Formats: sequence, C-alpha cells, structure tokens
Amino acid sequence: MSKAQENNNVLEHIIFIKDNLPNKQKQLCDYILQNHQDIEMFTVKELARNANVGTTTVLRLVKTLGYDSFFDLKKQFHEIQRDYSDKWENVQASFGGNDEDKDYKTLSNVWQEGVQLLNKSLNPQLFENFRDAMDLIANAERINLLGLRPYKAVAIYLELLIEEFHSNTRQLSYDSESMFERILQFKENEVMIVFGFSPYPQRTIDAASVAYKQGIPIVLITDYLSCPISAFSKVILKVETGERYFTIMPIIALVEAIVVELGKRNSKTSIQQITNLVETLKEKKVIVD
Repeated sequence: MSKAQENNNVLEHIIFIKDNLPNKQKQLCDYILQNHQDIEMFTVKELARNANVGTTTVLRLVKTLGYDSFFDLKKQFHEIQRDYSDKWENVQASFGGNDEDKDYKTLSNVWQEGVQLLNKSLNPQLFENFRDAMDLIANAERINLLGLRPYKAVAIYLELLIEEFHSNTRQLSYDSESMFERILQFKENEVMIVFGFSPYPQRTIDAASVAYKQGIPIVLITDYLSCPISAFSKVILKVETGERYFTIMPIIALVEAIVVELGKRNSKTSIQQITNLVETLKEKKVIVD
C-alpha cells in the first residue's frame, strides 16, 4: 500500500510533500489544494490547463502520490467529497439579492457575506481538525500566539479571552524583532497558534519555520490549505474569507469556539478563576453590576 493510500486524506499528504517537489508539481499541488472540491470532475488535460502545467506534470504527480492512474486519484477526491456530504447534510443558507434603492445596503451585504462565510467554513474537515487542535492546546503547558498585520488584533483578542482562566499564554505579535529569540526558548510541552492569511507576511512564515525546527506543534488558522505555513503545521484550521468585503467573522467565531472549548476542558479551575476575577473587579470598582 502506498504512502498516499495509507494516509487518511490525500490533501494532508499533498501538504506534507509539496514543498519538496519540482516547481511545476508544487504549482499543481497548490492548485489542487485550492480547488480540491472540483478535481473529481476534471480530465488530465483539463486539470493541466487550469493549473497551467503540462499533462506530464499531472501524471508525474499521480505517481508521486502513489496512485496507479489519474482515475484512482480522482476516486480519492470523490471519496473525500462524499464523506463530507454524508457527514454534513444541511444545505447552506441561500440569500437573495438586495434592492439597490434600500437603505443600509452596505450593512446588509457585509452581514450577509459574513453569514455565508460562516456556513461555508463550518464543514466536517473543520470539525475533525478542531478536535485535534484542542487536544494540543488543552494539554499544552504554554500557549504561544502569533498574528501579524490585521490579524495581530485577533491574536491579542484570543490572548485576552484565554487569560481570564489560563495564565500561561505568550503573545508574540507585539514585537517581531525579539520574536525569534523567544521562539528559540520554547519547550517541548508548548504549542503555537499562528494566524496565517494571504498575503502572508514573511516574518510569520519564518517564525513558523523556526518553531517547527524546534519540534513545537503548530496550530495554523488560515484561508488556504496551500498556505506556505501548512508544511510546518500539526493541525490546520481553514476558514473562508470574503471576496467582496473584508470580514473576519469566521476567524472570530473560531477563536471564540477555541476559548469556550478550552474553558470546558479546564472547567474545574476555569470557573473558579473567572468567579474570583469578577469578584475582585467588582471589589476594586473596575466593573459594576
């Protein structure tokens, strides 16, 4: 049995090997990762044309992945999609068009796109990977967080929520100059949560690479499986991002799900810690009823 066939998911196998392949095969892998829902519908020629590679590149990748024919590879993608369909039978909500003359069109459109992205992001693959990610996060002695550019705010938000009941977090997003020095001090029982969204900051990629070489498991939150940080990641949590409007609704929903699940897994201590915090804040007049 080939390595690809032993792997539960050909997508994971592609992520694992693609950066060590020749440029054209890597280009094809990136295309497949971004369009994997449609691969079972393509012929060899159609896939080659869409990915802007030659048919020989497609056939070479098929062999590299351990399949006897392109048909066998397509069957694997068909199985993935069928598995997702079997597990996820609810049809995504559909939305009608907006009247151009109505007030609040921008609010309505942004809200509508956010809901669509939330529904599209919530799929069986995210469910399965979320469970694996939470196993890593909940059992880690320290949780390290990294998000640059607009996603620094999301990393800080996650830190603030976790810190209410879990004091062992380390924020790497504030000072990228000392980031590598701090990563080199990571210990084996730590985990790193990285927000990596296109266009990908080089410092985020480099930081993930250093942590990977340290043997630190990385939970990557991203918009594409072809993200260059994927190869360094233990678990990938993929969410959809807006095409018409910039929105981080799915990312925020995922962050809050992580916090809720972490709180549940540490309920014996987290509830008491939050209760103590609230009582102290009331006593010091920081908050009022």
